[in-house]
Amino acid sequence: MRLCVVGVGALGRHHARILNQIPGVDLVAVADPQAEQGQQVAETCGCEWTPDYRTLLDRVDAASIVVPTSLHLRVGSDFLNHGVPVLIEKPLAGNVRDGKALVDLALSKRLPLQVGHIERFNPAFQELQARCGEPKYIRAERMSPYPFRSTDIGVVHDLMIHDLELIVNLVGEQPCRVEAFGVSVVGGHEDCVQARLHFPGGCIADVTAHRVCPTARRSLQVWSDQGCVTADLQSRQVVGFTPGIPVRAGQLPFNLSQQPGADIPTLKADMFGHFIAMEEVAGSSADALTAELSSFLDAVREHETPKVDGRQALRALEVAEQVLTSVKAHQWDGSPTGRTGPMALLDMHLPKTVSHRRAA
Repeated sequence: MRLCVVGVGALGRHHARILNQIPGVDLVAVADPQAEQGQQVAETCGCEWTPDYRTLLDRVDAASIVVPTSLHLRVGSDFLNHGVPVLIEKPLAGNVRDGKALVDLALSKRLPLQVGHIERFNPAFQELQARCGEPKYIRAERMSPYPFRSTDIGVVHDLMIHDLELIVNLVGEQPCRVEAFGVSVVGGHEDCVQARLHFPGGCIADVTAHRVCPTARRSLQVWSDQGCVTADLQSRQVVGFTPGIPVRAGQLPFNLSQQPGADIPTLKADMFGHFIAMEEVAGSSADALTAELSSFLDAVREHETPKVDGRQALRALEVAEQVLTSVKAHQWDGSPTGRTGPMALLDMHLPKTVSHRRAA
């Protein structure tokens, strides 16, 4: 299968490296307007470099597109219009309109369109999904230092989109109400956002995304009537808590502690492992990006719908747009002047009258 990678920056170069190592793949070329970067990756992979991806439209069987989000629609459409299946890095597009255009085009051409929501291939998420039951409450946190890349988008499309896609996948429906607050710290776009999603079935999800953090961490916690499961998506450690046999039989620690002569120290010692069962699982060390790319290749070969197709990514993008709309509407203290100060929301999020007043 003849492949190309369009955009070989911080992430795209890894797409090229992995594709070049997968049996049955002929990495024809990498495309990147930056000559030094493109030539270096091409030399490492033993393939061609071109500054113009359009020279590859008739030369490949599939394409991996890892360009800035603002270019997803243009580049993705060019390949799809030439009958070439594509994997597009997340987010699907910069807005719902462009995302829908890509999805509609892929459907009309009957071509696989996969989106790079890599966390779906994270073994820790897969372990959590197998254990969590029907979600009633979800908490997701995703923090990182400022990356100095993906500067054409804010933290919602850069980081939070991962968790929004996971949450919608777990819950199985779109949120009916979204509340969010966000700030810009270093300028350009929103850097820190806190959102609460309300779902028609009653589930609530709290989502935190922060890209101006000293350390990186990614975690997902799901509560259901079966218990609570927490996954550290970075270390791949999964911990599950479920009611133990005594609790399921009606022997509640609170009631036992109220009985005359109750042995409180023993009750404390028996809380975890006896009354509450605890399971610790380490997710496999399998590389998630390799699994994602292999899944895409399988979908192309078998003419199947990708595991994370454009329609699923579009649903996450719709939630992201709801979050950004809520961020835009929120004010620090309910007044127009409440948005001023070093941690205020960006002028781009403000009504023009407020921005002019602030500048004055």
